[in-house]
Amino acid sequence: MTLDASTNLATAADAGAAPPASSTDSGRAPSRVSRAAESLRASEILRIAAEIRALTAAGKSICNLTVGDFNPREFPAPAELLAGMQDALRAGETNYPPSSGLPELREAIATFSRARLGLSLTGENVVVASGARPAIYAAYRTLLDPGDVVVYPAPSWNNADYCQIVGATPRAVVCSAEDSFLPTRVSLEPTVRGARMLALNSPLNPAGTAFDADTLRDICQLVLAENRRRGPGERPLFLLYDQVYWMLTLGDVRHVHPVILCPEIEPYVITIDAISKAFAATGVRVGWAMGPTDVVRHMADFLSHVGAWAPRAAQIGTARLLGDGESIDTFHQSMHAAIATRLGAIHAACGAMQSVGLPVSSLPPVGTIYGSVRLALDGRLTRDGRVLRGSEDVRRYLLQEAGLAVIPFQAFGVPDDGGWFRFSIGAVSVSALESGLARMRAAIE
Repeated sequence: MTLDASTNLATAADAGAAPPASSTDSGRAPSRVSRAAESLRASEILRIAAEIRALTAAGKSICNLTVGDFNPREFPAPAELLAGMQDALRAGETNYPPSSGLPELREAIATFSRARLGLSLTGENVVVASGARPAIYAAYRTLLDPGDVVVYPAPSWNNADYCQIVGATPRAVVCSAEDSFLPTRVSLEPTVRGARMLALNSPLNPAGTAFDADTLRDICQLVLAENRRRGPGERPLFLLYDQVYWMLTLGDVRHVHPVILCPEIEPYVITIDAISKAFAATGVRVGWAMGPTDVVRHMADFLSHVGAWAPRAAQIGTARLLGDGESIDTFHQSMHAAIATRLGAIHAACGAMQSVGLPVSSLPPVGTIYGSVRLALDGRLTRDGRVLRGSEDVRRYLLQEAGLAVIPFQAFGVPDDGGWFRFSIGAVSVSALESGLARMRAAIE
């Protein structure tokens, strides 16, 4: 006989057993899952992406600017990476890798980071995971106890969700367009007292902006000042620095790193990186964390129980790629040009609309695969007599009227996004993008 949830409850009641601990006085059946699982919100970004997939499957033509991913036809991964993986598979490299990552990959990451960023690292400072997400999760699990405070900027990617998963206390700092949606020392100063982690991302998802050296150096000095203030019985404030887009800065923009700007902060910095964005290899699933050996060792221990290691062949291919500087430079020359063309098209189209009085503006592109666009359409009347109320209405209007799919900044933790949207260009051709932007202009007009 198959028992469902109601049968199990009835059987327990008939036997005179005490009700489950999670039952309620209201008579409702208790949840079949944990409180953490039940309360975890679904990703708004993934919800919108699923909506777009359904529309596309139904035959609707969509210019999809929602996903932080790549269409391999527009942005293929490096041939050297693919060849390295294929060679490894042919050689029978299909068994488990070490839980902390293959030694040759950890050394390759350390060598690459020394050469390209100036960081003084060895393989002992590196732990490899199946992408950046497990590395971020491991940092949260390793550094935080329930109730510990995490400070992070808004908009940003998924920090509130990680806080909920580990039982940490989120403390969001809402950032403005005037500050490129990035925090400053002044905005962070009231929030770091007693905090356990400061989570930063540069270049920034969703805004596509990046820290300058002075701003990040001031924040590092704040972290050091807070740690000097703490007594011997208090645990330090760590800086989690997500730099997965750092190789995708454009023009004269240069990525900056906390340890290079402020060497004293090195014992408190965990850096997150991956091949996912920088090499258009999101599905290959190779990421890593770099930091003090004591913390990295505990992160590796945690990940060993989760089993979140990258596939062995993918690690071998990544190690081979990172050791081929000439191929990397050639690949990025082409990739940067493709990104700059698309982000430039968005910025130019927004500027043209703004110049004729339409309520559209954008930030100049500096990196990542994202453009920040403000569509000040709240309160506007559509042709069919509807009044647009808030960014969700605007998003749906553009989807219906222009076949243009974008993500509001509210999906990244901003309570009032002011009409700002993320336009992601990794999955569209230039012609499809230009056509979508033209339809957007017609819909706004």
